[in-house]
Amino acid sequence: MALAFAAENEGGKPEAHVAKIERYMAYPGQALSYKIGQLKILEIRAAAEKRLGAKFDIRGFHDAVLMEGALPLSVLEAHVEQWSDGQAAR
Repeated sequence: MALAFAAENEGGKPEAHVAKIERYMAYPGQALSYKIGQLKILEIRAAAEKRLGAKFDIRGFHDAVLMEGALPLSVLEAHVEQWSDGQAAR
């Protein structure tokens, strides 16, 4: 059932989705944690875009997010706020 759903909604043959479905079964929190991270990064980006307006640079934002390596989301948010403060001051 899950394979048919994935194939119907994501395309491809059901067999192409076996590894993904098995990973979700073995580690159900993995996909959830990825999604939570994605949503938080989008929230942080929206705040930076709103704060900076025309000064917002997607490449600079990506650097701010990626250059410090893996961070807890609250620390990442504070880091990007510092970055956006610096960009706004320019």
